[in-house]
Amino acid sequence: MQFNSTWSVNGFVVTGDSFGSSHNTIDDGKADDVYLRRVYLRHESDYGKTEIGVIPTYKGRVSSSGLSKDGWIKGARHVRSLGNDKLEIVVGQLSSLDPANALHSPEKLDYLEIEYSANINESWSYEISGERMTKANFVRTELRYAMFDKSAVFAELVSRVDNSKVKTVIGLDGEFTLQDYPIEYFAHYSYVSSNFGLRAELTEDFLGTGHGFSAELSGDIRDSKFAWFVRYDTVNSKNRILTGISWSL
Repeated sequence: MQFNSTWSVNGFVVTGDSFGSSHNTIDDGKADDVYLRRVYLRHESDYGKTEIGVIPTYKGRVSSSGLSKDGWIKGARHVRSLGNDKLEIVVGQLSSLDPANALHSPEKLDYLEIEYSANINESWSYEISGERMTKANFVRTELRYAMFDKSAVFAELVSRVDNSKVKTVIGLDGEFTLQDYPIEYFAHYSYVSSNFGLRAELTEDFLGTGHGFSAELSGDIRDSKFAWFVRYDTVNSKNRILTGISWSL
């Protein structure tokens, strides 16, 4: 709900029974519930933006090594624009991972993220962040190269500080046109060390530790507020196909 050019109230309702899932599994009665996962106040202006409440896990584009786009954090985010660069600070609670309890009041502060995003030039950009979550400390880095107008390759690394376990991602994303119809694509290879911890499981593409691959196609349904997607994930002989429709007000 938009009050004016700077203030709005936002919400997110989705199916699924876990932090990283917005999809029902066929013939799985455990995934039939629908929950309101996020409700938050947002203020946007030239300085950047501030969000307070049960907020998203991301400030804009969702990184492959970031937390699931279907998850939530109980707390506050402040994004400060520094020219073309951005500084983000998030403080809140992440330990309540049941969607049924997403809107319950936070009991403690256990999540902290400080991230700096910058453009090196017209083609190269990077992000670097320090994170405290799931009772562990992490350092995350991302490097992107814009190949064409709407395509990019990227590499991401998340290192757990206390045991040197890592998650690495190499991939590409972008958009192509099929008979004047734009389709977005995304594909990446990932590796997750064993004993990396709960942080790996809270990413949407997680199926298990080891080597994995994910690919997705998505697009808007013309003359409507609906969009569609199809995604394939595999890791260590585990396979998953997801397909669905989303609706935006």
